[in-house]
Amino acid sequence: MLNDFLAILRDPNAQWIMIGCMLLGLSSGMIGCFAYLRKQSLMGDTLAHAALPGICIAFMLTGAKSILLFMVGAGLAGIAATFGISWITRYSKLKSDAAMGIVLTGFFGIGIVLLTQIQHSGSGNQSGLDKFLFGQAASMIGSDVRTMLIVSLFLTLACWLLFKELKLVSFDPGFARGLGYPVVFLDQLLMFFMVIAVVIGIQAVGVVLVAALLITPAVSARYWTDRLGVMLVLAGVFGALSGAVGTLLSASAPNMPTGPLTVLAAALLFSISLLAGPSKGLIAKRLQHLRARREHLAERRAGAAPSREVRG
Repeated sequence: MLNDFLAILRDPNAQWIMIGCMLLGLSSGMIGCFAYLRKQSLMGDTLAHAALPGICIAFMLTGAKSILLFMVGAGLAGIAATFGISWITRYSKLKSDAAMGIVLTGFFGIGIVLLTQIQHSGSGNQSGLDKFLFGQAASMIGSDVRTMLIVSLFLTLACWLLFKELKLVSFDPGFARGLGYPVVFLDQLLMFFMVIAVVIGIQAVGVVLVAALLITPAVSARYWTDRLGVMLVLAGVFGALSGAVGTLLSASAPNMPTGPLTVLAAALLFSISLLAGPSKGLIAKRLQHLRARREHLAERRAGAAPSREVRG
């Protein structure tokens, strides 16, 4: 088994795929922390599904299957989705979760219609756009990984430089507004970061599953710490580890997709965190409950002893 994994690691194609998936998990996990703290877990799913019509329109306008053009189209569609959510919440009585659900289904429906039209056109058989539904990490090449590297470095640097501002906006936007911070601008900037993270992950994981890499590592990290800085680091590590495990499992088993296996690896890490988290895990909470019960019983025994002496 170890020799098989070493052989996989020596394969140049597997190396590109692993590096790409690890970079995707790293950047997505860090950005997902702020989305999770702002209770916008559905936003990643919304932006991912909204990217599909952007990809289809980019192909229909250019006729070229270019990853860069697809990213531009997906990014523009994601930005349009964020403005749509903001418009619905501002000019109606609907809450943000309802607005995200409306935008998600609407954009994804448009994307499926456009995708069906492309597949039935003369160039539909060569488009391969259906691969973006569930991802095709095996198609990544060196230029794709270099693009992911640049984007991941950008998102990591942005999280580091804007850490204080994003932290304050995530925990107490009212206080941040009172201090003079541009809360609306920071909200839109965070949305833009999420759009970028979603767009670079579509090729590897697909529009259906890419939201899992935004939220699952962040939720897993939350079980291990109460400090946001540590949470960001752990979320990035969990995301990168999920990408590495998913790539190894996919390469070791024939005809197994890398994207879904990466998401399953992230789900496994979440299960471990849910059980073994030092302060919020189920095992730790159970031990705390048993410890508190023992202390309570000990206090009752200590209080009952003098009363028996007095009665005697």
